[in-house]
Amino acid sequence: MTTFTIGSEPSRRTARRNLVRHFLEMVAAMIVGMAVLGACVRVICAASGQSDFYVNHDGLRAAVMAANMTIGMSVWMRHRGHGWEAIAEMGGAMVVPLVVLIGPFWAGVLSGEALIGWMHVLMLPAMVIAMRHRRDEYAQDHHRHVATSPTPSAMA
Repeated sequence: MTTFTIGSEPSRRTARRNLVRHFLEMVAAMIVGMAVLGACVRVICAASGQSDFYVNHDGLRAAVMAANMTIGMSVWMRHRGHGWEAIAEMGGAMVVPLVVLIGPFWAGVLSGEALIGWMHVLMLPAMVIAMRHRRDEYAQDHHRHVATSPTPSAMA
């Protein structure tokens, strides 16, 4: 279990600004993860002589994109002092849209482009839902809260 040491209670306006800033930071970290790790995947595919493999398998590409975005966002969240539970919840927000959309894709209802496009669109409200679950954590100034492990006396 993770607890947070908070210097002072932020005003509503400050809390809202911190929530928006955190959301935008996570989106930026997701984009960086998708770009950097996606480039690594393309290099590996090209080096193995399968440069078209990644491009021609939309379901696999969507899963790899979700993983790359989750890795980028998780690294950033951990850097900012968030605990593993919050990181796992936000990681779930990245995967749920893929899980919801992969069935219609396999059934031929969604094209590969629609799968990837809608997956990205649905990640944003999924992130907002995860953030609302831990609103107090995300509303804090990222520079002022520090994740700590509970002390043995606190666990008793």
